[in-house]
Amino acid sequence: MLEAADTSHISRRTTVPTWLVVALACAGQFLVVLDVSVVNVALPSMRADLGLSASGLQWVVNAYAIAFAGFMLLGGRAGDLYGRKRMFLVGLGLFTLASLGGGLAQDGWQL
Repeated sequence: MLEAADTSHISRRTTVPTWLVVALACAGQFLVVLDVSVVNVALPSMRADLGLSASGLQWVVNAYAIAFAGFMLLGGRAGDLYGRKRMFLVGLGLFTLASLGGGLAQDGWQL
């Protein structure tokens, strides 16, 4: 008679609850929307405090959009290669540092 294989040693990988993944993705999207809103609200203050012209303000908005789009493409590919969770955390850290750097800018070229 054949004996059944012992399947009690199968390791189960613990999965993260779906609601937690959705909550983290929503938190990341909230930070993006918040940062875009802060930049748009702060444009008049940037113009006055940093001495930017109207074209300088447009360059600030364009540079933000181009950098954001480029890093989204790079982050998507890096997520495929190195793991989405790791790249999400790396991107969140870089986004936080860039936002801090923009908030601490003392001159228009630093933006």
